[in-house]
Amino acid sequence: MGVSSFFKNLFGSAKETANEIVDQAESAIEETKIAAQPYVEKAEAFLEDTVTKAKETATPYMEKAEAIVEETATKVKETATPILEKAETFVEETISKAKETATPHVEKAEAFVEDAVTKAKEVATPYIEKAESIIEDAKAKGTEAINNLKEKANTSDSKKLENLNKTEEESE
Repeated sequence: MGVSSFFKNLFGSAKETANEIVDQAESAIEETKIAAQPYVEKAEAFLEDTVTKAKETATPYMEKAEAIVEETATKVKETATPILEKAETFVEETISKAKETATPHVEKAEAFVEDAVTKAKEVATPYIEKAESIIEDAKAKGTEAINNLKEKANTSDSKKLENLNKTEEESE
C-alpha cells in the first residue's frame, strides 16, 4: 500500500500544482490586461486622431477634385455644343441640297412617265377600238350563224342537214 499512497500523493500534488499554475496564469493575464489598458486607450485615441487628421487633410483635395470634374464637364459641354450644332446644320443643309438637286430630276421623270402613258394610250386607242369592233362583229355574225342554224335545224329534215354540213365544210 505504500506504493499506492505514493502515487496518490504524487498525482494529487501534481493536480494541485496544475491548479495553482492555472490560477497564476489567469491572474497574470488579468494583470496584463490592467497594465495594457492605458496603452490600448492611447492606441485608440491615436487612431481616432489619425483618422480625423486624414479626413481634414483629404477634404480639400476631394472638394478640389469635385470642382475639377464639374469644370471639365462644363468645358466639354461648352466645347461640344457648337460642334453638335454645326453637325446638325450640316446635315440639314445636306438634306436640303439633296432635295433641291433631286426635285427637278424627279419632276422630269414624272413628266416623262406621264407623257409615255399618254402616248401609249393615244397609239393603242385605235387598235383597241378596232379590236372591240372586230369582236362585236364576230359576236354578231356568230350569233346570226347560230340562229340560222337553229332555224334550219328545226325546219329541215335530215337531208337538208347533210347538205348544210357539206356546205359548211366547203366554206371552211
